[in-house]
Amino acid sequence: MSRLFEALSGMQAGHRSPKEFRLKVALPDAADLETVPPNATQQAEVWNEVQVKRVGSVAPRSIPVNALPESRLVAMTDPSSLGAEKFRALVTRLDDLRMQRDFKSFQVTSSVINEGKSMVAGNVAATFANYSGSKTLLIEGDLHRPTLTSLLGLSELPGLSHWWGGQNQDITQFVHRIGDTPLWFLSAGNTCDLPLDVLRSTRFAESFAQLTGRFEWIVVDSTPMLPIVDVNLWSKLVDGTLLVVREGLTPIKALKKGLAALDRPNLIGVVINEASGSDQENYDGHYYGARNPAAS
Repeated sequence: MSRLFEALSGMQAGHRSPKEFRLKVALPDAADLETVPPNATQQAEVWNEVQVKRVGSVAPRSIPVNALPESRLVAMTDPSSLGAEKFRALVTRLDDLRMQRDFKSFQVTSSVINEGKSMVAGNVAATFANYSGSKTLLIEGDLHRPTLTSLLGLSELPGLSHWWGGQNQDITQFVHRIGDTPLWFLSAGNTCDLPLDVLRSTRFAESFAQLTGRFEWIVVDSTPMLPIVDVNLWSKLVDGTLLVVREGLTPIKALKKGLAALDRPNLIGVVINEASGSDQENYDGHYYGARNPAAS
C-alpha cells in the first residue's frame, strides 16, 4: 500500500479534451492477459436498441437507455474505443483474480467526489455483461447523490428508496433488465433522507444476500469514502472494494484517511482515472476493423 501512495503522490494534474480517455489499473496478483474484443458493430447495435424491462412482469415496461458520449460510458457508447478496450482488460483481470480468491460482489468508491467512480462502475458492469457474458447486477448504491440513473439516460425509475418505503416487498421487483443483455440495474430511486437506516438494516442485508445468489457479478456504485460513512457499511456487505483515484485531483491525505476508516477494505484493485501517458496517441480506434490485416 505504501507504494501505491508513493505513486499517487507523484501524480501531476493535466488537461484532457472530452474525447480523451486515460485509465490505468493496478490489480493485485492479476496476470496480464491479452483480450480479444467483441465485434464492435454488433455491440454498438445492441446498445442502440437497448431497453430496460421490469423483472417478472407479464407486460414489462420498457424504458430506453440513452447513454450519451458525455457520460463516458464507453462500454455502451463507443465499444471500439481505447477506453472500452481498457475496461475489457480490467474485466479480464478481475475474472482471473476471482480464480485466485473467492469474490463476486464489490463496491466502486473514491476518496472524494468527482473522481469518476460512477463512470467506472457503469463501464465495468456493462463490460462484464456484454464482453464476458456474465449475469451482472449494477446497483446505484450512492443514496445521497445518485448519478448512474442519469448517466444511463433514465429518470423516475423505482429503486431502493421505493423498496424501503414499502411493506414486505421483494427487492427483485425493483431490479430492471437492460434489453436482452445479461445486465441488470437496481437504481437508488428517490434520494433517501436516512440512507444509513437502509444500509445497516437486517432487512437490506437479507435482501442483498438474496441478490448475490442470483447473479454472477454484483457491482455497487458506492459513495466516496469521505465524509460519508455509507462506504463502510457497503464494505460489510460486499466481498471487496475497487478504488478509483483521479490524477491531479485525489488528495493523498484524504485517501489514506478514507482507507484507514474502512473496517473491511478488502481492496481488489485501483483504477487511476485520467492517467498520464501516450497510449491514446498510439491507439488506432479502428484497429480491429482494419481492412488490411496484413498491415496490422
